Amino acid sequence: MILGGFFTFLQQTEPASRGGGSFITALIPFILVFLIFYLLIIKPSRTKQKKHQEMVEQLKPGDKVVTSGGIYGTVMGIQKDRIEVKVAANVKIDITKNAVAAILTPKKQTTKR
Repeated sequence: MILGGFFTFLQQTEPASRGGGSFITALIPFILVFLIFYLLIIKPSRTKQKKHQEMVEQLKPGDKVVTSGGIYGTVMGIQKDRIEVKVAANVKIDITKNAVAAILTPKKQTTKR
């Protein structure tokens, strides 16, 4: 029985002596993983979310927009949590502000002379 001999070998070996490692040194790999996770995933996501929120706050009637569902339309009215979008003649729909994917109306640039 090969396994029986293996288990006997394991019982005869003495456990390795533990070094003077502290709790902090054991946490260093976890801290590094969290730091990398934060820098690669969480921070860029927050930045993108802030830019989208600023874009939505700048909406005004007359802006042409595209929704996250791919619907093109013109903003007709803005309420606290919804936007009224005209998508065709005599067709208006209400969407949430977060459903706006992009503003198509170019921003007016002021030129200094």
